Amino acid sequence: MNNVADKEQKSTLTSMLRIRFKNILDPIGAFLNRLGIKPNTLTILGLVGNTFGAFFLAKGQIVLGGLMILAMGPIDALDGTMARLRGEPSKFGAFVDSVTDRYSELVIYFGLLVYFIQLGNWMNISVVYLAAAGSVLVSYTRARAESLGYDVKIGLLTRLERYFVLMPTLILNIPMVGAWLIAIFANITAIQRILYIRKQARSKLD
Repeated sequence: MNNVADKEQKSTLTSMLRIRFKNILDPIGAFLNRLGIKPNTLTILGLVGNTFGAFFLAKGQIVLGGLMILAMGPIDALDGTMARLRGEPSKFGAFVDSVTDRYSELVIYFGLLVYFIQLGNWMNISVVYLAAAGSVLVSYTRARAESLGYDVKIGLLTRLERYFVLMPTLILNIPMVGAWLIAIFANITAIQRILYIRKQARSKLD
């Protein structure tokens, strides 16, 4: 069972990228640790940076907002790296990281919503809302399933994939392309997970 779990962990895009860039992340993480910066401090810094990025999105400065949000991306990997190098990865730290990730993602969508509300573009408002809802549901289905003892590390558009979809479209000033893709495929991912959990629940009854 542990070998299966290890293989699944290695198969996720986030885990593969952390392994691939380990030789880059570890020295940076070690340097930040020597400066006395706490992993949770870096996590909160990422949220603050994303909030500033969302502010620029709300003002219609999409490219500037996208660049600021892009700059916050490596922080998500560094806080975990720093905790691992300290030898003190904790459940609370993982909890703070996950919750902050959700806030960061939602504040970005909020920035886009404010911008399109000012324009009175209800189609775009609806699509951004669906993108936000799908993103939350992808995370919630996994969290709820794992709390019930189910494995659900599957899906077309998990958090890192959503990041890779949204960032280029913000920087290229075509945010609705990313919003449409996330609105469609994040909700498909949530449905995928619901069906996968249903299959596991039925197999346990057999």
